[in-house]
Amino acid sequence: MTTAEADRYALRLHKVSKAFGGVQALNRVDFEVRAGEVHCLAGENGCGKSTLIKTVIGVHQPEEAELIELFGEKVDRINPVKARELGVSVIWQDLALFPHMTVAENIAFDDLVGLRPRSVRYREMVRRAGDVLDRLGVDISLGASLSDLAIAQRQVVAIARALMNNARLIFMDEPTASLTQTETDRLLDIVRKLSADGVAIVFVSHRLAEVLEIAERVTVVRDGNLVGVYPTEGMTQGRLGELMTGHLIEDEVVARDLPDAPTVFQATGLTRRGEFSDISFRIKAGEVLGLTGLIGAGRTELAHVMMGMRQPDAGQMALNGASYRPANIREAIRGGMAYVSEDRLSLGLLQKQSIEDNTVISVLRKLTTAAGLISDTQKSRLVSHWIRELGVKIGAASDAISTLSGGNQQKVVLAKWLATEPRLLILDSPTVGVDVGARAGIFRIVRSLAEKGLAILLISDEVTEIMHQSDRILHMAGGRIVEEYDPRAISVPQLEEKIYA
Repeated sequence: MTTAEADRYALRLHKVSKAFGGVQALNRVDFEVRAGEVHCLAGENGCGKSTLIKTVIGVHQPEEAELIELFGEKVDRINPVKARELGVSVIWQDLALFPHMTVAENIAFDDLVGLRPRSVRYREMVRRAGDVLDRLGVDISLGASLSDLAIAQRQVVAIARALMNNARLIFMDEPTASLTQTETDRLLDIVRKLSADGVAIVFVSHRLAEVLEIAERVTVVRDGNLVGVYPTEGMTQGRLGELMTGHLIEDEVVARDLPDAPTVFQATGLTRRGEFSDISFRIKAGEVLGLTGLIGAGRTELAHVMMGMRQPDAGQMALNGASYRPANIREAIRGGMAYVSEDRLSLGLLQKQSIEDNTVISVLRKLTTAAGLISDTQKSRLVSHWIRELGVKIGAASDAISTLSGGNQQKVVLAKWLATEPRLLILDSPTVGVDVGARAGIFRIVRSLAEKGLAILLISDEVTEIMHQSDRILHMAGGRIVEEYDPRAISVPQLEEKIYA
């Protein structure tokens, strides 16, 4: 390869292998990223994406590699410090920032006080941090505490920190998982700006629509093996999902009419000042009711009132034909309500606890003996039932919940709530951070539950998700329900136009 050809590539890997015990995480995988290219690394959770990234930056050392080359330089053995010095940065999903430090301190940390601590030249730090934000074309107060920023602004801070380290290749791990559509669009504009400046971006995302929008090429990995490298031009979400999972994922409208089904929940004139106003709707047994709209429309706040987590200022609710106004979440659960929160990590699961403890946390009273002790037999029987019923892939039930993939963690959250035997299940953005294969599996479970008579309120700002899973769709904007749609009578582009108008 000539020098000119080498300069075209930010990264070249050839036949890289890595195993952990008896599990082959990477099997002779090739991966190339051109300078200035936006390249997607796609695959289901557990396919080897994170292992590949960690091998590039030297967290893992490969058992076999015919070539590892960064910016035209062959690298025999690398470590995270060397990778950073060469111009490689990784922005992980948790961002790895310091919440109680300022924006400027977070941006400049590695450059000014990182590996060789010394006296901080604060004015110089602020100046250089400001120069990086100017390069990105964003306006964020350099003196603001990171904890006061929205997640979208924190993403920008993480990118700015990478640029402060003179990054020429940036891996972005699920950068839009917690962003609204508007915030996602802004982030993608920044990615395009970086690409135009010659920075190579490896984009890892489960949102296939944005992958096809932002990337030039996509490398697909499945079960540690390279499936192939494909141009995104002409690629469809369905085809990409099929390449990632090995089987066809069908997205079709499944809406049904349920004229004779009884009403499980009804809201009339429900109002909470500053959040939503005059909300009226009903959900029938066996119905999947979609609730969509922009972030901030009041959807999650409405769910919190339904679950007794907040109190309404006006209006009425009825559950199973009887007046319903829970004082707290315990009363809501006793009434037959269940709620899968949009924030799985902090609100849905106890990360330091086991899979089995997370599964039974909502029904401990049912498992308690007359002596006031939890029956291990009943606990084991309940956990085994739901793991089998929902197809949760685990090692052992005693393993920490953090050992599971995002999709399997979400199934445990579902199991926790289904164990309460609810009449109405609220799913608030249930597939955030879940890959395409696991997402399809979760919705197969949801549809099966609906067919058994469970009423389901599905809250999501992903239009295709709402279209393909709902029997009816409610559009919420500015704290009000502005329209109702039949998924069979409207297209995805039409619904998107109405939501984002």
